[in-house]
Amino acid sequence: MRTLTTTKALSEFCASARECDYVTIDTEFLRERTYYSKLCLIQMAYRGENGADAVLIDPLVDDLSLEPLYDLFRDTSVVKVFHAARQDLEIFFVDAKVFPEPLFDTQVAAMVCGFGEQVGYETLVRKIARQALDKSSRFTDWSRRPLSDAQKTYALADVTHLRDIYEFLKVEIEKSSRTKWVEEELEVLTSPETYIIEPQNAWARIKTRTQSGRFMALVQTLAEFREGYAQSKNVPRNRIMKDDALLEMASLKPTSHKELNGARLLQRDARRGEIADGILAAVSKGIAMPADKAPKIAKANSNIQVNPALADLLRVLLKAKCDTAGVAQKLVANAAELDAIAAGERDLPSLRGWRAEVFGQDALRLSEGKVALATQGDKVVTIELDAV
Repeated sequence: MRTLTTTKALSEFCASARECDYVTIDTEFLRERTYYSKLCLIQMAYRGENGADAVLIDPLVDDLSLEPLYDLFRDTSVVKVFHAARQDLEIFFVDAKVFPEPLFDTQVAAMVCGFGEQVGYETLVRKIARQALDKSSRFTDWSRRPLSDAQKTYALADVTHLRDIYEFLKVEIEKSSRTKWVEEELEVLTSPETYIIEPQNAWARIKTRTQSGRFMALVQTLAEFREGYAQSKNVPRNRIMKDDALLEMASLKPTSHKELNGARLLQRDARRGEIADGILAAVSKGIAMPADKAPKIAKANSNIQVNPALADLLRVLLKAKCDTAGVAQKLVANAAELDAIAAGERDLPSLRGWRAEVFGQDALRLSEGKVALATQGDKVVTIELDAV
């Protein structure tokens, strides 16, 4: 089990990897005490023959540059294979503003191939590689050194079995002509907007029952302060102020430290110093915000006029189409989207791209009364009404 601790060794391994069609990659990181993930370990493997084809990379070593890895990411002749890549890609994007190209995510591919929703790596190892994973090091503190042999073995398994999984899914995707499906799903993973959280937009992540303009103005300015402060100090946003405390501040509208100290949900550290001053400034900014500048929450689906009979038929259609296509239902459309279609909305993911081929086109035809549903044995099929 080789651990690379120098830029030279990493460069040599990446040079070997660039001679291959693909390389598998995974990371281990910590995020409990920071805003941005702390990269603790990188695992890589390619298909070799001499045992030198899988390595660990220790990014905690002083003077180790990851630039050879990023050069490999930029090499479009080598496919970079991950499983559930989003958090891994966020780490690399934050560090170097680079995405691996081309990218293959085995979790996305497995869902497209009918392995279920959010299918885990362990499941794919068992079903495809016919191996069992040792879970004993799952909760390791990957920032601690030295790593034990058991921890290293556990980490390497995340990329060695991934080779078999990738090769199997690649064939399945190509046989079913679903390469474009996977590419569409991966577009969001390689979009900077997926990983950039602008503080002024952080309010949209907060769930609230009160939606008045004045209240939402305060939610926006408080969330903007919290997000910006968390990013600048690299601490989790909830260490500054939890959502329930933020909503309490928006309701109480404190204008002094004395009023701030009277809050019930605010953490101790938020009642003094920079955080307290930031909260009071955010409240003042929210109070002064003109009503027409306050954020507006999109109309909730619960308020739209849903045709319940059509919504039920769409659920039946979705199951039938996904069963036939061998793809996870939730990857195609969720319950809220089905209700939206039944209410007449048309700007929805399930009605675009490959989802339209699987389900969306027939969903629209069903909504417009152009097709009906019928049973043929144990299957549900669509029937053209003008042919009846």
